[in-house]
Amino acid sequence: MNALHWGQVATRIDAFLREYDAHPSDVVVLVPYAQLMTEARQAWAGGRTAGFLPRFETTSNWATSLQAALGPVQYGPDDLRQDAAFDVLTAGRLLARVGLGSQKDALASRLMEAAWSLARLAAAVPPDDRQAWSVRVAQGLRDGLDEPVLALEAAIAQVAVTWAGMSTYPTDVLFSVEPALLVVLEGFQADPLGDALKARRAGRTLALSLVTQQESLPATLYQTADMEDEAAQAAACVLQRLAQGARSVALVAQDRVVTRRIRAMLGERGVRLRDETGWKLSTTRSGAALMSLLQAATWDASADAVLAWLKSAPNFSDAEVSAAEREIRRAEIRQWQAIPEQLAKAHALAERLGPVLQRLQRTLTLSDWLRELRAALKESGQWNELLRDTAGQACLDALGLQEGRETAFEHVIEKMDLRDFTVWFRQTLEAGSFTPEHPVDAQVIILPLTQLLGRSVDAVVLPGADEMRLPVSPEPPGVWTAAQRELLGLPSREALTTLARLAWDYALQSAPVDVLWRSSDAGEHVMASGFVQALQLQTGQGLATDCREVRELAGQPVPAPLPQGHELPVKKLSASAYEDLRRCPYRFFALRQLGLQEPAELDGELGKRDFGNWLHSLLRHFHESLQALAGPVDLAGRVALMDDAADRASRELALSETEFLPFLAAWPRVREGYLGWLTGHEAEGAVFAGAELEREAAFGALTLTGKIDRVDRLGDGQTLVIDYKTEARTTTQQRIAAPQEDTQLAFYAALLQDDELSAAYVNLGEKEPTRSYVQGDIVALRDGLIDSLLTDMAHIAEGAPLPALGAGKACDYCAARGLCRKDFR
Repeated sequence: MNALHWGQVATRIDAFLREYDAHPSDVVVLVPYAQLMTEARQAWAGGRTAGFLPRFETTSNWATSLQAALGPVQYGPDDLRQDAAFDVLTAGRLLARVGLGSQKDALASRLMEAAWSLARLAAAVPPDDRQAWSVRVAQGLRDGLDEPVLALEAAIAQVAVTWAGMSTYPTDVLFSVEPALLVVLEGFQADPLGDALKARRAGRTLALSLVTQQESLPATLYQTADMEDEAAQAAACVLQRLAQGARSVALVAQDRVVTRRIRAMLGERGVRLRDETGWKLSTTRSGAALMSLLQAATWDASADAVLAWLKSAPNFSDAEVSAAEREIRRAEIRQWQAIPEQLAKAHALAERLGPVLQRLQRTLTLSDWLRELRAALKESGQWNELLRDTAGQACLDALGLQEGRETAFEHVIEKMDLRDFTVWFRQTLEAGSFTPEHPVDAQVIILPLTQLLGRSVDAVVLPGADEMRLPVSPEPPGVWTAAQRELLGLPSREALTTLARLAWDYALQSAPVDVLWRSSDAGEHVMASGFVQALQLQTGQGLATDCREVRELAGQPVPAPLPQGHELPVKKLSASAYEDLRRCPYRFFALRQLGLQEPAELDGELGKRDFGNWLHSLLRHFHESLQALAGPVDLAGRVALMDDAADRASRELALSETEFLPFLAAWPRVREGYLGWLTGHEAEGAVFAGAELEREAAFGALTLTGKIDRVDRLGDGQTLVIDYKTEARTTTQQRIAAPQEDTQLAFYAALLQDDELSAAYVNLGEKEPTRSYVQGDIVALRDGLIDSLLTDMAHIAEGAPLPALGAGKACDYCAARGLCRKDFR
C-alpha cells in the first residue's frame, strides 16, 4: 500500500473521530500485524504538523501495554501459554491423564501444535463463555471420530480443544477495557479476536479493509535453472532495483533456503537488510552449541560428539583439544568413555572434563536441570559466549536458563533423566524463533507474502514462485480434517485459496515486482505457480532475460604443481607411503612430507576395513593361543579357539554388535574356509612364528618401517611372509600377475634380513574358501624394490620436482585431490 492509500485510511479515521467528537488519544486502531504500527503512525503524522496520535496497536501489543499497568497475566498450572518451554510439559501431563503418557515423547509436540492452532479462536471467546465453547466444540468433534482406528486422533483433538478452552490468555484483558472508539484495519484474513471486539462495541467501531483493488503494476518474470541459479538471479534483481533508485525493496520469503542464500549474496555486497521472518532457535549457532553439550553428556557419547562440543567451549584450549583429538583418532577410539590411560593427553582431558559432564548425568526436576546446565555452561566457558550473542540470549530466554528464571518451573515436580530433558530441550528450541537485529535504514526487507499488505516499498522481488512453494490451493496446516476445520472456525482450503489469490494480486499492485521460479529441483521438473501461468495467459507476457551483469574474464590456466621436497627429508618410510610415491609424487609430498592427513572418522558406519582389522586381530589371538598349547588340537577345539579369538577381537576394537552383524553373519563361512586352508598349509610343514610383527630396517639414512601381518617357518627352514587380504580374488591375482607394480610383499620382505624368503597373500573370502597366492622370486623383487626406493629418495633429496601424475583409481579417493587442483587444470 502506498502513501496515497494510507492517506485515505487516515482521512476515514479522522472523519470517524469527528462524527463522535472523540480525541485521537482515546482511539485504538488495531492493525493486522506488528510491523504496520510504524507505517500507520507515519501515515497519520505525515499529513499533520502536530497533534496527538491514535493508539496504533495489534491485539497482542495492546494487551501487553495494559498488563504493564494492571499487572501480568496469572497463568494456571495447565494453561496454554504459547511458550514451548511450558506447553510441551503441560502437553505431556495432559496426555498422561488420558492414558497416553507412554507416547508423550511422540505426541506432545503434536498436541501442542494442535492447541496452538486453536489459541486464536479460543482467545476470541470472552473468558466467561470459553468453557461452554470448548464443551460445545468438543461434542461436535466426537462425531465422525468414533471408529477405533481414529481413537488417537480423537483423543488429541479432544484434549487440544479442552486445553485451549480452559486456558487464560494475555488478550483477555481486552474484554474489560472500553476505548472511546475502536478502529479495526482488516487484512487478507479475518481476525477472530478483532471480530469479537467489534461485536462487543457495535456502533462505536469502524472496520476498514486494507486490501485494495487497483490496476496491477509491471511484473517481470524469470525462469531459472535450479535453486542456486534462482538465488543468484533474485539477488541480481534486488541489486538492479536498488541501482535504479529504489529506497526499499521487499524480498518475499517463499522459500527459506533460497532466501538465506540471497541474503548471504546481498550481505557480501554490503546491502543493509531487515529480516522479519525470523530463524528457528534450533538452527542458530548458539542453539547448536547448547545441544552439543547435552549430546556430549550422554553416558555412551561418541568421541566425535564430545570433541565437537569441546570446540565451542572456550575454557578448554584449542591446543589441549587438538592434542587429545590426534591421540583419539590415531587410536581410533569411538566411545569417549573408552579412552585408555595410555593416551595421556586425551585421558587428562577426559579427567578434567568429567565433573562438568557428570552434572548432566543425573535424574532431576526441571528447575534443577536448568541450574545444573547453567553451571556446566559457566564451567566450560560457554555462558559468556551465549550472553554476547543475541541469538544466544534468545536461546537462554526461551529455555529459562537466565539467573532466577528456573523458579518458573518449580511447579513441575516430575523428575527427568538426561534423555527426557533433552527431548524437552529440543522441542523448546524447535518451537522458538529468533529475529536478528537489523539496521533502521534497511534497504531490503525480508518478509512473508501476506505481510506486503500495507507496506510502503518501491519494489518487490518474489523468488519461489513455483507450483510447490506458491500453490494456488494451499494445503491447510495442522492435524484437523475439513469437517473439523469448519466446526472449529479454522480457515478452510477454499478460504486459504482466496487468501493466496488476494495476497498474489496485492503483490502485483503494491509495487513493480520481479517473479522468479526454478524449472528443476533436485533433478525433478518443476512448473511455475498457477498464478504465474494465469498471468502469462492473461497478458501474453514472455520471460525476461537474465539480469545479471556479464563479465568477461581472461582465462588463467592453472598449472600443474611441481613442488620440491628436498627441504623435508624423509627419514622413515612405510609401505603405504612408498605406494603413494609410486602412484603420484604430489600425493606423497602433500600427505607424507607435509603431513596433511585427513582426520579419521570415528562415528562412520562399519565397513570392509573394520572387518579386515577384526580378522587380523582375531587370527593373531587364535594362532598365539594355538601355539601355546603343547599338543595337537582337533577341529572342534580349533573352532572354539577361533570363536574365543573373535570375541576377544570384538571387545578390543569396541565393535558394536548391531553394526557388525552383517559381517558376523559371514563369519562361520570365513572360519570354515580358513581352517580348511590352514590344515593343508600345516600339512606342507609350515609352522606359525608370529603375527602383527613391527619391524624396522635401516638403509643408510633411511629407515623402512612396517607391521607384517604374519610370519611362518616352512619345512625347509625358509621364512614365509604372509599378508592377509579380504579383497576380491581378481584384485589379489592382479597383484601377483604384476609383481613390479605391487610393492607390499616386497617391502615387507625388505624388513627381514633373511637371504632365503618366500611370500604369499592369503585371501580370506566371505563366499569362497581361503586361498594363498604365492609371490615368486620375492628376494629379487625385494632387492629391486630397495634399489628403486633409495634412488627415488636420492632424487627427492636433490630437489627433483614431485608432479601430480595420478590417474584413475589413484585419484578417485585421494585426500590431496583438492590441493593438486586436478579438476581445475
